[in-house]
Amino acid sequence: MKINTFWIASVVLGLLSSCSNNSSSGPTASTTDASTSAASTSANYDSVRGSGKFKHIDLQPTPQPTLVAAGKSVYELKCSACHKLTGEKLVGPGWLGVTNRHTPEWIMNFATNTDEMIDKDPKAQAMLQVCMVRMPNQHLSDDDARNILEFMRNNDKDK
Repeated sequence: MKINTFWIASVVLGLLSSCSNNSSSGPTASTTDASTSAASTSANYDSVRGSGKFKHIDLQPTPQPTLVAAGKSVYELKCSACHKLTGEKLVGPGWLGVTNRHTPEWIMNFATNTDEMIDKDPKAQAMLQVCMVRMPNQHLSDDDARNILEFMRNNDKDK
């Protein structure tokens, strides 16, 4: 009986000492790594153009009619259920003035890289707080995103 008690006590003490050593160094190290990683990501983030492949968009002085028409079709198919062309919020924010609030690069990066933009961009996160619904990724092509941009520019020009 004394041998069993001795072995049980030894095992319990061994487990307690090994757990206490791991718990004091393990989580602290990984927490530090995670916070360092998040800080470096936010330090490298460009809030003017957003996150994505679009670094510079060349725009004509006025919206291009063929692109505006194509953008209207995309808007009606994928965007109009959640976004109005006025400043009024529907499910998502209204589009009026969006080209004055965001750069063309930001708009196209948001349209084509929605999830990452919502995760990283302070303006996108602020919109999420207001709308309370995360925009789903619409899987827009680069051409669709450009057409939407021209449609937005035309909408802002008209009002």
